[in-house]
Amino acid sequence: MMIIIAEFFVVILKVLWAFLTAGAKWIVRPKEKSVAGQVCLITGAGSGLGRLFAKEFARRRAILVLWDINSQSNEETAEMVRQIYHELDTPVTKDGPVGGVEEVPPFQPQVYTYVCDVGKRESVYSTAEKVRREVGEVDILINNAGVVSGHHLLECPDELIERTMVVNCHAHFWTTKAFLPKMLELNHGHIVTVASSLGLFSTAGVEDYCASKFGAIGFHESLSHELKASEKDGISMTLVCPYLVDTGMFKGCRIRKEIEPFLPPLKPEFCVKQAMRAILTDQPMICTPRIVYMVNFMKSILPFEAIVCMYRFLGADKCMYPFLAQRKEAMNNNEAKNGI
Repeated sequence: MMIIIAEFFVVILKVLWAFLTAGAKWIVRPKEKSVAGQVCLITGAGSGLGRLFAKEFARRRAILVLWDINSQSNEETAEMVRQIYHELDTPVTKDGPVGGVEEVPPFQPQVYTYVCDVGKRESVYSTAEKVRREVGEVDILINNAGVVSGHHLLECPDELIERTMVVNCHAHFWTTKAFLPKMLELNHGHIVTVASSLGLFSTAGVEDYCASKFGAIGFHESLSHELKASEKDGISMTLVCPYLVDTGMFKGCRIRKEIEPFLPPLKPEFCVKQAMRAILTDQPMICTPRIVYMVNFMKSILPFEAIVCMYRFLGADKCMYPFLAQRKEAMNNNEAKNGI
């Protein structure tokens, strides 16, 4: 009995210490780690946040492996990365061993592109094998690829629901199974899950998307615990949960107009810079903006009816309806054109 009591007090001290260290990081910004020369694989790199992640890692001299289902957009991202590499590819001089200077070899640009449908397990595993053979082992895995059906539940074809779940959630299992074994062997690596605030709290009209992001977060958290239980402290995990990002994915989504100036859609560049800071400092989780932390906490302690009242006040209960209406109109227009 005394042993359990003693262990309980030790746990209390460790919890308090965790609070203190977390608070200290808010005051003293941790030093960012170097990713130069490390292999960074990004899914969904052809556009949106994936493209911005690629550019940020390129500026930090990482070796980029870009996956996307769209070959053309993926190559466009690769060309942007090569331009960044070219800007970095300038001879640098440093003090020599006996006075004078010596020239440091210029940075060698390396970016690899692969067409991969992460919604297909076989495509993930076969492309992963190509990466290992042609590039080497992956140090940093950014699970970023995502889709949204844009239909109310009862109007959404089953195929689109399955596609959303597979790309946004199941694909994380497959990419992780492909690259985690070597990370475990070396006790080195970093896995990043790009989820969403809609994986922490939901809203009406996007049941499939919310379910997929809830699943991705559950997978990420369970894997984080498994790595801790295995005492693999060299492998980091970072969960990225942004609020609505202005990438066009949810074009038309609107909250109450009086509230919108205080909670506008996030600029993609800002979102990625915040995520990069978290990744490079091994931060376990980053919610942008910070009010998302508060909303998630309140959801956990307030009665459901209280949450509904807050949603209605903010206009968040039906915020997706304009987006869904635009998607439906666009689909009808396309069908009309095809009919002509």
